[in-house]
Amino acid sequence: MAAALVPAPPFLRPGEAGTLAHFVTLADHGGMPLIVYDVPYRTGQPLSVGTLTALGRLPGVVGVKYATGAIDAATVELLGCPPPGFAVLGGDDVVISPLVAAGAHGGILASANLRTADYAELISLWRSGRGAPARRLGAELARLSAALFAEPNPTVIKGVLHAQGRIPSPAVRMPLLAAATSSVRRAASLAGGRARHGSEV
Repeated sequence: MAAALVPAPPFLRPGEAGTLAHFVTLADHGGMPLIVYDVPYRTGQPLSVGTLTALGRLPGVVGVKYATGAIDAATVELLGCPPPGFAVLGGDDVVISPLVAAGAHGGILASANLRTADYAELISLWRSGRGAPARRLGAELARLSAALFAEPNPTVIKGVLHAQGRIPSPAVRMPLLAAATSSVRRAASLAGGRARHGSEV
């Protein structure tokens, strides 16, 4: 299903009531389903579980990309009782495995541009209750994600995709600078392997 990924209003920090009003307007007039992007370290506007729950009850708001930088009591509360039809999707790549283990529906992950099938397998393993191979694969993919985010995103990812011949250029727009060759090489070495956890029990 197509949906628009929309962050909480950045820079202005309108407060949670203002953020909720903003999404009410978008849901009423936007013309397509919305996924709230909860990324306070970029927007400056944290959203409480109460606000996320209220957003999840709005017609047209179908989920949240949850990228708060932590798995904490608020995360556990949100995952314990999300509104019906409201998908909680991980947005912090390094911790996607424990987040899905705790009940997240999946993720929207920059790292999944690489080893995409392994990220899909990770979700499938957790959903099927196969914790041991899921934890091993999750730890492996966390190392990849950490390497990909060693410099400002998406510089390393673009460097690796270019090195693999999958995009024509690693160029990024200012004020971002191209990733260091050493960062790209390290991430590429982790991206090159394909985990084989599917047959493990």
